Amino acid sequence: MIRVFLADDHPLLRIGLRHSFDQDQDVRLCGEAGDGFTAVERIHTDSPDVVLMDVDMPGLSGIGAIRVLKKLYPRMKIFVLSTYNDERYVREAMAAGADGYILKNIDSDELLKIIKQTFRGEDVVSPYLINLSLAPSRRDELEIPEESTPLTVREEQILSCLIAGKTNKEIAEEFHISLETVKSHTKNIYQKLKVKNRLQAVHAARGKNTLYEQVKSASGLAR
Repeated sequence: MIRVFLADDHPLLRIGLRHSFDQDQDVRLCGEAGDGFTAVERIHTDSPDVVLMDVDMPGLSGIGAIRVLKKLYPRMKIFVLSTYNDERYVREAMAAGADGYILKNIDSDELLKIIKQTFRGEDVVSPYLINLSLAPSRRDELEIPEESTPLTVREEQILSCLIAGKTNKEIAEEFHISLETVKSHTKNIYQKLKVKNRLQAVHAARGKNTLYEQVKSASGLAR
C-alpha cells in the first residue's frame, strides 16, 4: 500500500482525489492539509511515501513547505501539483527540492500511474509531468540564498496588482485563489520589502528598479 499525503487549499480537489484513491487497492490517502504549515506538521506524524503539494496555499507556501520537508526527509518523494505551466514556477520547485511537477489538468488514473511508478523506482513518462532532473551542481546554482529573500513568482504578480490598485477580492478572482492565500502572500511581500502597508510596498517597489520594471510590465503601468 502506497501512502500519499495531499496538501491543497481547495477542498473540492481534495474530496475528488480522496474518492479516486479510495477506489484503488494500491494507494491510500493517509492525510490532508489546506496550508503549508499544517502539511509539514501532519506529514511529520503521518509518514507518507509520496506527497502531492499545491504551490499556492495560505500561511507557508507549497514551495516553502517542500524546502522544509526535503531538509527533514530527503528521501521522501514530493510532487508539486499545480495549475501553472510556467518555467519560473518549475525552477522554484526544483530549487526547493521537488521530485516532479504535475499539472492539475491530469486525470486521476494518470496521477495514480505516476505515483505507483515513482514508488517502484520506475522511469515515469507523462504529458502531465514536468521532470525536474538536473545534475546536483546545476540544482545548487538554482538555490536562492535565504538571506536575499526575493519575491516569488506569485508575490511579484500580486505586487503588480497592488500597484494597479486592485483589492484582495479582485486579486483572488484573477488568480483563482482564496482570500486567505492573497492575504498570506501580501503579508510575505510586506515582510520581504520591509514595509507595513500597500502604499509603502508600492514605493519600495519603485525604489528597486529591476523589480519595479517587472511588476510595471506585468500590470501594464507606465511611469
